[in-house]
Amino acid sequence: MNLKRTIALLAAAAVAASLVACGSSPSAGTEPGTAGSEASGNSGNAGNGGTADTADNNYTSVVLGETGKDIKTTIKVLTHRTDMLGDDYTGKSWKDYIAEFNKIYPGITVDIEGITDYAEDSLLRLQGGEWGDIMMIPAIDASELSNYFMPYGTVDQMKGAIRFATDKQYDGVCYGVPSTGNAQGVLYNKAVFEKAGITTLPKTPEEFINDLTLIKEKTDAIPLYTNYAAGWTMGAWDAYIAGTATGDATYMNQKLAHTANPFADPGDGSHAYNVYKVLYDAVAKGLIEDDYSTTDWEGCKGMLNRGEIGTMVLGSWAYSQMQAAGDKPEDIGYMSFPITVNGKQYATAGPDYAFGINKDASDDNRMASLLFVKWMTNESGFSYNEGGIPINAEDDKYPDLYAAFDGVEYVSDEPALAGEEDLKDTLNSDSELSINNGGDKKVQAIIEHASNGDMTFDQIMDSWNKAWTEAQELNGVDTDN
Repeated sequence: MNLKRTIALLAAAAVAASLVACGSSPSAGTEPGTAGSEASGNSGNAGNGGTADTADNNYTSVVLGETGKDIKTTIKVLTHRTDMLGDDYTGKSWKDYIAEFNKIYPGITVDIEGITDYAEDSLLRLQGGEWGDIMMIPAIDASELSNYFMPYGTVDQMKGAIRFATDKQYDGVCYGVPSTGNAQGVLYNKAVFEKAGITTLPKTPEEFINDLTLIKEKTDAIPLYTNYAAGWTMGAWDAYIAGTATGDATYMNQKLAHTANPFADPGDGSHAYNVYKVLYDAVAKGLIEDDYSTTDWEGCKGMLNRGEIGTMVLGSWAYSQMQAAGDKPEDIGYMSFPITVNGKQYATAGPDYAFGINKDASDDNRMASLLFVKWMTNESGFSYNEGGIPINAEDDKYPDLYAAFDGVEYVSDEPALAGEEDLKDTLNSDSELSINNGGDKKVQAIIEHASNGDMTFDQIMDSWNKAWTEAQELNGVDTDN
């Protein structure tokens, strides 16, 4: 779907994500896919939107501390991380990062503007053109990337420099550098698990539901906190249906669009059906908060830290925030999602929001922005500080939270096939399911129906399959049946 269509859908469905709270989300309103078409603009200078492989000053060619030392300018950065602007932020703030950057580049002033409802408002700002020099790239079709953003280099060049280089690419040109990477798993309180008598982390939906039952029976903690009221937290469940639930890196961006009835029960405890069924069963069995409509995102952080919550299903980005929310950071654990595929566990790993540089900025501002982005990904320690997977391809320093993923294989979604770069977005729009792209309302509906008892889980999945099938037929998509 194009930018205007995206904005219209966001406005109509009110799927804006208040990312000041989450700091960064697994999907974060972005697609982990790609697309293919030539970068527009003049050739030669990457800052002018030209073909990246002929650029003299791209991501891989600049040398921090040497390139651009004489630049004196001010760049503006548009971010979803408004929490990092506050004096009460317990982690490393934007002010701290900029102070360190200015030790190397004192002539570059970095002005940060935070937006609370980033997913929607950033699209409006992007369309209006008044957004500055760097922004976290919102959910637009990959075919539109070259309309707004400067190329960093070719994907082949970037693969040697960063992880997830195909995230924001078009026709082999990279337009976005991820701010950090995330793995998809489950937050849990170690002390609650110990009190409940849970000694082995669950590997299947049945084991997980049994553990939630033990937490309810033997502790005062809420077994599974849904964060229903926040909205965007519900869409996070979509991130588990691909690599985590299938072990297949091609599933999300290549196979899903061609899969007949992708929400049907495969009968082996894997795939999307069994991911969403975990949520339905937990609600139906009374293993969530007493009143899901009154959940509190900010408050839940301290609740998990204090042991008032047993588990929450969120990406690894949330780990550091839960640790910082109370006096017992050592009690916060992170485990793989309880799905096993043919005897093995997998975890989807992918990029968070990506830094995009305004192709229409001045020469100095484009270079200053490039230096800041490379410094943030290579030198700042941001990924590690936020509990994320490092973006620098040569950095193998993973935070301690991933210790429980020993033996779990990380799966990074591969890009869409050539010619189908926007197909999944089109099916998402026409089916109104918004899989892995702000689809919080459909997941909220699982909780509502499970609580009310007015629809069985299979009836919900049947309705999703029907919507997906109709979208496939509308767009003439060949399916695997």
